[in-house]
Order: sequence, then structure tokens, then C-alpha cells
Amino acid sequence: MTLPGWHHVYSGKVRDLYENPDQPGRMLVVASDRVSAFDHVLQPGIPGKGALLTRLSLWWFAQLDVPNHLVADAGTFPANAMLVKKLDMYPIECVVRGYLSGSGWIEYQSSQSVCGIALPAGLSDGDRLPEPIYTPAWKAPMGEHDENITYERTVELVGSAAAAALRETSLKVFAAASGIAEAKGVILADTKFEFGADPVTGELTLADEVLTSDSSRYWDAALYSTGERTASFDKQIVRNWLSAHWDKRGTPPALPQEIVEQTAARYRELIERLTGSAE
Repeated sequence: MTLPGWHHVYSGKVRDLYENPDQPGRMLVVASDRVSAFDHVLQPGIPGKGALLTRLSLWWFAQLDVPNHLVADAGTFPANAMLVKKLDMYPIECVVRGYLSGSGWIEYQSSQSVCGIALPAGLSDGDRLPEPIYTPAWKAPMGEHDENITYERTVELVGSAAAAALRETSLKVFAAASGIAEAKGVILADTKFEFGADPVTGELTLADEVLTSDSSRYWDAALYSTGERTASFDKQIVRNWLSAHWDKRGTPPALPQEIVEQTAARYRELIERLTGSAE
């Protein structure tokens, strides 16, 4: 993407970062149409995905009572871009799980725990947990695998005060978002947050994308109540197809067009359900 005055400085699996020497302390976060799963960027991308993720992030930032990195007087940028404050980012993915699913379910079956947190016996895939749990991960550089870590390890990485604030704020935001989603007939099963410290004030600040279809697992509440626990509004469609057609070795196969279209449709449906608007 060519943005006059802005220079590309970094690319993650999905987002690209730009800086402008005329706007110190600011960054432009551009959400691409790339899609990733199992720590691989897949081909092809999902057309329009970046704009959808950005739109959903902006909506959630407006709902949440927590400092975030958005610059209010952002001006006009492409629909997939956000002008944000440059933060001192913590190298932690703050994962919160309200339900047992995904990698958590796999681990539970062998250890009756998730990331070292003991859980009650007899839970099934998709069950609601007694209370949400905080299961942080170390954010790996592109090309490396994110690594689940203990809370104690986060203390070693960022210090006790920051570790406690990250956990407390993550659980608080998850609780608020879960309530908002439930009122719309949507279950927020799990998500991940990223935070940074404001370099001027030191204030803990919510950053990156937030509560999007890429960073979260959403389910249809009505279908869940009937026992259907696979009707997700996220990229689970992509994960399921990959699991059935790839042994997780070497380069992942290209996604079929129908999987691309189904994923884009579910992303759009989630936005409509949450915001009440198709636009």
C-alpha cells in the first residue's frame, strides 16, 4: 500500500505498520487481507478482510471503558487503517478464555488443565468454564511460534506490577465485551488482547486489533443452546479445512475459493450481529 509521507517499518502475519517523520509518536496500523492459521500466512487472502477487521476494532474501542491507542483526530485514511499512538508494547498476548475450546480443549484432555490452570473434571469441548481464565502467551516474531507461558513467567518478563495490571485489565475487558456480545446473541468464547505503555504517562493502553474475528472465537448463542458448538463467526472455517487437508508440515495448501467466501461471509455476519449495521 502506498501512503504519501508514510514509510513501511514492519509487517506481522496480518498487519503492516507505517511511520511518518512529520507525525512523531504516531503510527499507522494497516490491516491486510492476509489470513493466518497455525502460525502460517495462507494463500489466498480474504478480500475486504482488512477493512472488516478495522471496522470491528473501531466499534469495540468505542464500547470499552479502557484507554486505547487510537488518535482521535486521525483524519482520512483507507478503511483498513488506524492512526494510533506509538506505545512501548509488552511482549505478551493476553489471552482470556471463557469456554473450553481449541488448543485449550486439546490440553485439557491430557492434563485436566489449560496453560497450567487446573480445571474441574468432566468438561466437554465447548463447555463454559466456571469463570474466565487468563492464559498469557509470549508473542513470537514472525515465522516463529507463539508460546503459552505461565503468569509467573510474565512477571519475569515485564515485572510484577505490569503483569498484574495486564491480567486484571484483560479479565475486566473480557467481562465487559462478553456482556455486550451476549446481548446481541453472540458468545465470546475466547480472545487475545495486546497492551502497551504510553511512553509519556506510562498508562496501560489497549492496542493492536481488539475483539475481531481474527483475535477471538465467537459462537452463535442460539445454536449453542441447541448443542451446535461449531457455528463460529471467526476463521474456524479456515482452521477446520486446514486440519482436514494438511498435516501441518511444510507449506500449507492454498485455500479453496468456497472457504475464502464462507469465511468472508461469517466475518460480515458477525459485524452485522454486533453493530446492527451492514455498513
